[in-house]
Amino acid sequence: MQSHFRSLRTTRRHRRSGAATVEFAVILPVLVLILMGTIETCTMIFLRQSLHIAAYEGARVAIVPDSEADDVRNAATRLLDLRRVKDASIEVFPEDIENAPYGSFIRVEITSPCSSNSVLPLRFYGGRTIKGTVEMMKEFD
Repeated sequence: MQSHFRSLRTTRRHRRSGAATVEFAVILPVLVLILMGTIETCTMIFLRQSLHIAAYEGARVAIVPDSEADDVRNAATRLLDLRRVKDASIEVFPEDIENAPYGSFIRVEITSPCSSNSVLPLRFYGGRTIKGTVEMMKEFD
């Protein structure tokens, strides 16, 4: 009689073990997709912050006396290179910073495509572009 109960318990354990394997096989792709989406989202947040920081550094250079748009681009490019941002486009408005009147705003815009900066082969953000913009007032004449 006891051997019968033992064989029943063993059979139930094997069935439950098989059910757990099937449940794991069903949920694993969902967990992997969530993990990859989280990694990609964090990468895009880092990209956005990098663009804003580079635009800020460029704008700081722009409001210094005797600065030019190329100086702004060089300062922003150095920071983007340190953060490994690829295919960034840097625009400075107005282009002629030195002749901009006192009190005018100097805007630095940096854009970069998500697809160039993705770390995963899946393209959750494919075709999108992220932009960082900073404006500072020119306080010298």
